[in-house]
Amino acid sequence: MATSGFKHLVVVKFKEDTKVDEILKGLENLVSQIDTVKSFEWGEDKESHEMLRQGFTHAFSMNFENKDGYVAFTSHPLHVEFSAAFTAVIDKIVVLDFPVAAVKSSVAV
Repeated sequence: MATSGFKHLVVVKFKEDTKVDEILKGLENLVSQIDTVKSFEWGEDKESHEMLRQGFTHAFSMNFENKDGYVAFTSHPLHVEFSAAFTAVIDKIVVLDFPVAAVKSSVAV
């Protein structure tokens, strides 16, 4: 199976009283300034049962051309700075970083 890029997937539960809109604006600003981020998507869970959600509320997905692009992103000064603020408002987090095995690619609508 061929790989098609590298993905950075983050699932979080924010701390109580976190200004999530500000965090989202900061994240959108961050990815717009770093060219190695090929795409960025995020969402807030609205449908899962609490038992399945385990308290997690938001998911963030970034795609890179390859692992080198991801490494360049993580070491970028803007990412390092943003990560400190992001980490400070996280109650729980799961991070997965992996080469993508494309089975059925999405089609632009």
